[in-house]
Amino acid sequence: MENKEKKQQHLQRVIDRLLRLMLFLLLTNFTLLLIIVYKPDIKHWFVSSKQEVAAEAAYKLQLENWKKENASKAAALALWTPKETSSITDDALAAQVAYGKELIVHTARYVGPKGSVSQRSNGMNCQNCHAEAGTKAWGNNYGAVHSTYPKYRARSGAEEDIYKRINDCFERSLNGEPLALQSKEMQAIKAYIEFIGSDVTKGEKPKGSGIFELPFLSRAADPTKGKKLYIEKCQSCHQSNGQGLLATDKIEYTYPPLWGKNSYNHGAGLYRLSRMAGFIKYNMPQGATFLSPLLTDEESWDIAAFVNSQPRPSKDLSKDWPQLEEKPVDHPFGPYADAFSEKQHKFGAFQPIKDAQKLNSSK
Repeated sequence: MENKEKKQQHLQRVIDRLLRLMLFLLLTNFTLLLIIVYKPDIKHWFVSSKQEVAAEAAYKLQLENWKKENASKAAALALWTPKETSSITDDALAAQVAYGKELIVHTARYVGPKGSVSQRSNGMNCQNCHAEAGTKAWGNNYGAVHSTYPKYRARSGAEEDIYKRINDCFERSLNGEPLALQSKEMQAIKAYIEFIGSDVTKGEKPKGSGIFELPFLSRAADPTKGKKLYIEKCQSCHQSNGQGLLATDKIEYTYPPLWGKNSYNHGAGLYRLSRMAGFIKYNMPQGATFLSPLLTDEESWDIAAFVNSQPRPSKDLSKDWPQLEEKPVDHPFGPYADAFSEKQHKFGAFQPIKDAQKLNSSK
């Protein structure tokens, strides 16, 4: 009985294999018949179409851009951010800091030509040069002021405190008169600047503070190219004559003047080309940020060259940079500790000057 069952099972397996083989042969013949009848171009079965290749390339580019964007965002997470004023629990300090911020944002309302407190500045607001009330990354912010002042500054050749730093802005960028040190306005501005930077360790300068240092061009910055770019990119806000646009109240500017009698004088920090170009790069035109710049480095340098070649108020700078070897490469007024011209010190190329300074300092 057992032998008979084994023979039947063996027979069943043979039949199953034959059926599968017949099915395979049937499908194979049917496939060959279709190929013979319809004659498809088999080579395309294993080669991507132009559309597929383009789609794949677009996807790879999109993926690469996504990776770069997220890498930039990850890097940006390490940039300085201000301490939140909402965390202040002392009512008196909160009021003082709030007034300080108000003075930064709307300087002209209080100490401009039509100021309610005094008339000591050109009508610009501190915020015009210190973006978003001095809190924007690489927007000439106040991130490192509290942590690094008092400090030695080569421009004066002396140690300076925050009071001196604030009044330098009033005398240079606002082309006006200094604030009294114990005035309510000076104390409020100082309190605001100190508070928003109070999370920074003393002596440290956090990433994203101040103005970004752009790489030097290999050539001189070109005011002619800058004029064309100014017309295309800047004129709609700052106007064709560079005089800015007054607000409807005629007290402060909606868009500040970039040259002329109501703009910063030639002793201001932004009159140095590297400072102006770095500020333009990540803050102009409106909407530009460190993560989303709207101008190239080259365009930023050329626009800065055009703006800073226009007429503006002057200031006695005879006491600036008492140590000639400490003058920055882009300070446009002599005398110098090197043989380069005022023109090259103003527009560049700056790298040869930098190299000469390094060589002299190593001797």
